[in-house]
Amino acid sequence: MILGTDTRPDQQLYHLGARILSILNGRDRHAMRAMDLYVAANQEYAVSANAFALTLDWLFLAGAIRNNDGSIERCS
Repeated sequence: MILGTDTRPDQQLYHLGARILSILNGRDRHAMRAMDLYVAANQEYAVSANAFALTLDWLFLAGAIRNNDGSIERCS
C-alpha cells in the first residue's frame, strides 16, 4: 500500500521512493544498475529486496524512473 496506517511510515512506498530518488539525484549521471542502487539504498537504510522491488515498480508506474538498457534512470 502506498499510504498505510502503519506505525512505521519510513517503510512505506512513498518514503522509500523519495529515498531512492535522492540516491539517483546524488549521482552525476542520474542512472545506476538496479543491484548497485539496491546496495546504495541499503548502505543508507535497511530495506528488504521485496520493498525495494515494489518501490521501483511504483516509481516506474508514476513516471519518476525508467529502464535504460538495464540501468535505472531518473526521469526529468
